[in-house]
Amino acid sequence: MASATSGIDPHLLLSHKFPEATYTYSERDAALYALGVGACSRDAVDEDELKYVYHENGQKFIQVLPTFAALFSLGSLPTGLDLPGLQFDPRLLLHGQHYIEIYKPLPSSGRILNKVALAGLHDKGKAAILEIETKSYEESGGLLCMNRMTAFLRGAGGFSRSSRPYSYSNYPANQVSVIKIPKSQPFAVNEECTQPSQALLYRLSGDYNPLHSDPVVAKVAGFTRPILHGLGTLGFAVRAIIKCICKGDPNMVKSISGRFILHVYPGETLITEMWLEGKRVIYQVKVKERNRSVLSGFVDVRGSTSSL
Repeated sequence: MASATSGIDPHLLLSHKFPEATYTYSERDAALYALGVGACSRDAVDEDELKYVYHENGQKFIQVLPTFAALFSLGSLPTGLDLPGLQFDPRLLLHGQHYIEIYKPLPSSGRILNKVALAGLHDKGKAAILEIETKSYEESGGLLCMNRMTAFLRGAGGFSRSSRPYSYSNYPANQVSVIKIPKSQPFAVNEECTQPSQALLYRLSGDYNPLHSDPVVAKVAGFTRPILHGLGTLGFAVRAIIKCICKGDPNMVKSISGRFILHVYPGETLITEMWLEGKRVIYQVKVKERNRSVLSGFVDVRGSTSSL
């Protein structure tokens, strides 16, 4: 059993069987998502990005940004994090990190089967860390991608039964590395303005949390106005890496890791700094107007590093 001071019971959580869920999307959804993370915002006929929203040069299907995979887990938790053995204040939940593995190019439309599992649970004393893994399969049965969402539950720690803090993971420790931002000059830098309506556009991809649209809700949460979705900022960063490092080829992206550090207000300027370390791109995103880091992580790429 969990301690009397905590609302978390690890045994109940680990024994919970998540129901399978489906996610259906069209080419229109993929294009709308691309616009939501800034594709073609500076140039409507951008030669690297028009393919995300238009059948350029007679291509049969549009291409899909790899971060679109983050949407597959939408709806896979119909009751949210209302799980047996898990009690916490939802107002104190933070989306701390997100990790994606891409196994094959994402189709421009499809019906996806999602299988959800508890990937990690960690007692950090005053807080708990909960990791939810979603594996997404094509109708043919092939594994398409995997999402791992890390939630930071403030005030929910202290559930360990012994003096050793409780910690469970279903994946190897070396799969997600601690990223140190290099002190050297970046290999590439991309600067891009988000639009004042960016969050209103991104929310049309399925994340309707009023924190990103309602000024009253945003002020109650401590912000001066609605903020951009963290996964929206991640989409901007990975798109910049594809453009600057992968020569516009989204299929070079193998895996993506992002740690959300600070909020972004729609209309602010994002500066994405990139460093090459073998087949890994270390990146950091800053808001120009406030000179603050808002996101950091890595993108692992396929192919020869000599071609980068």
